[in-house]
Amino acid sequence: MPRSKVVQDPVHGSIEVDGVFLEIMDRHEMQRLRSVKQLGLGNLVFPAANHTRFEHCLGTYHLAGRMADAIGLDREDSDAVRMAGLLHDICHPPFSHALEPIMEEATGLDHMELARALIKGDIPNHLPESDDILGGLPTMAEIMESQGISADDVCGIIAYPESTGEEALDRFWNKHEYFPSKDYAHQIIHGPVDADQMDYLMRDAHHTGVSHGSIDSERLIKTMMVQNDRIVLRRGGITAAEGLMVSRSLMYTTVYFHETVRIAQRMLTKAVEGSGLDLSDIYLRGDSDLMSMVAASGGKPSRNVRRVAARMLNKKAFAVYSEDMTDEKAEVLLEYTGREGARRLEDEIADAAGVDPFDVGAELTSSSNLQGRMRIGKTDVAIADEGGRIKSLARFSPIARSLQARDPYGWALLVSALESDRDAVRRAAQKVLGF
Repeated sequence: MPRSKVVQDPVHGSIEVDGVFLEIMDRHEMQRLRSVKQLGLGNLVFPAANHTRFEHCLGTYHLAGRMADAIGLDREDSDAVRMAGLLHDICHPPFSHALEPIMEEATGLDHMELARALIKGDIPNHLPESDDILGGLPTMAEIMESQGISADDVCGIIAYPESTGEEALDRFWNKHEYFPSKDYAHQIIHGPVDADQMDYLMRDAHHTGVSHGSIDSERLIKTMMVQNDRIVLRRGGITAAEGLMVSRSLMYTTVYFHETVRIAQRMLTKAVEGSGLDLSDIYLRGDSDLMSMVAASGGKPSRNVRRVAARMLNKKAFAVYSEDMTDEKAEVLLEYTGREGARRLEDEIADAAGVDPFDVGAELTSSSNLQGRMRIGKTDVAIADEGGRIKSLARFSPIARSLQARDPYGWALLVSALESDRDAVRRAAQKVLGF
């Protein structure tokens, strides 16, 4: 009899984990995720947002299994999808998305590529100081393979499939061609209606106390089917799909792009970047571990992380909001998008204000948003009508059409500074940008 556990989850209720899934869940690589907050520094604004990547991965595993059952996957495919759900965030860095660019720069890989390497044992899976208890353990790939689960299939599902590209989607909508075999398996983790986003929207809403994340996951799952090798919803799922899109759009504005959280994140990232630490093993560390390392590094980085920990945050000095955007302003801001562009803007504003660039933060919306092409997730949910024809949700729903055009940020630029420098930085930002 394989081992089995029932885990009590505040979002999904009882989650059964058994056999090889329980063995992988108990691995040290998974246990690290207990020390990585799902919303990074979100708890500075939403005090109860202390939930972790570990519970999100467990919830994604649960929903992925239910989706696999709903569309009738066989045991082999179902096991691969459930394992991918469990491990899809295995290499998220401390503070989750806030430090992803830093991790990519330090390791040369994004978190999904790192996950593939970690699962297969191509990179270290523990810190040297833990070698006495973790050295010599089999890789996660070896454990999976011993139980008949293909590690290649699991890693392939974790990585984004080619069929999410614009050219492939154009074939789907306009020519109804078939996609690569088993593309629906990828969609359970990375699709317009997937287990990953359903769990994080529901879980983040629960822990932040924000009501926008309420979605009808039962209805969504029960109306799923496979057509042309992709997951589509029957027409009866339209209202639930609309609810998902509303939830996603409002959660991005209210929680994920919250101004204070983004200011705190910029303080943290500048501290980590300026610490001089070797971050090649950042994917093996937790939030408090990294904070302690940066605090011990001394100087301005240490001061910044200690200020973040004490919630002594920089203040908003200047902002450009979506409703005030013009084509002329967008053209100016496009020159400063991306990591290097934001740093250049910080330097120019600091120079004009006569302050230390380290104490100036600039957060810009994406270039696609400035150009009016922003899409949160994959908004083209596929709906099968009574005749079996596949159409975009936007063809059925004016709500979906409106949400596709909605700016999820609410702002285009946030400039922050020490409270004592606030007025000088505001004037400098206006001067540099010509606004």
